[in-house]
Amino acid sequence: MNKLIDRSDALNYIKDGDTLLVGGFGLSGTPLTLLDELANSNIRDLTVVSNNLGEVGKGLGKLLVSGNLKKAVGSYFTTNRDAVEAWKEGKLEIELVPQGTLAEAIRCGGAGIGGFYTKTGIGTTLADGKEQKVFDGETYILEQAIKGDVSIIKALKADTLGNLIYDHTARNFNAVMATAGEIVIAEVDEIVEVGDLHPLEIVTPHVYVDHVVLNKYVKKGGVYVESI
Repeated sequence: MNKLIDRSDALNYIKDGDTLLVGGFGLSGTPLTLLDELANSNIRDLTVVSNNLGEVGKGLGKLLVSGNLKKAVGSYFTTNRDAVEAWKEGKLEIELVPQGTLAEAIRCGGAGIGGFYTKTGIGTTLADGKEQKVFDGETYILEQAIKGDVSIIKALKADTLGNLIYDHTARNFNAVMATAGEIVIAEVDEIVEVGDLHPLEIVTPHVYVDHVVLNKYVKKGGVYVESI
């Protein structure tokens, strides 16, 4: 499979200052293996677009303490106390985006749409400085699309072409992020032959996927633990 690369080689496609789209909701659907590699690297000043920043010492939480991050764009950061402390100490810039707005902004980025109008955020500081328009008597704000230099996502399986299927709700932001990154690296639990995935199962077609990495974690009791 020419898209299969070693997890350490994935770092060759990420450089200082890049914007990364990182899948996951909590730790569900999070590319833990790729984030471990990043946390052990010297890549710095990254902007991460993700729903949240993992948990203390897990997922994106590792990048908080390893010094890789400059800025985080997402919806829920208070679930990780390290994120709150980093922001309070001036070590991390934070841009809050309502969750539905975040998902739509990424979808627009992948679809070639420059932006969209939404009522979410009207009357709050999130609307400050943003263009406003009235439609049918209601005020909307303009939100810009979000794209990334690299998307690092998590899927359940890939076939040898790079077609992806997801594990139920672990799909979350991963599928839209696969469309909105200049380079897409997918971490998967298993690689199967072409034809082993039913066409109706495939969510992300292989044309979106540049590289595939095998997950070093295994699922035990519904939770991913690092294999020895």
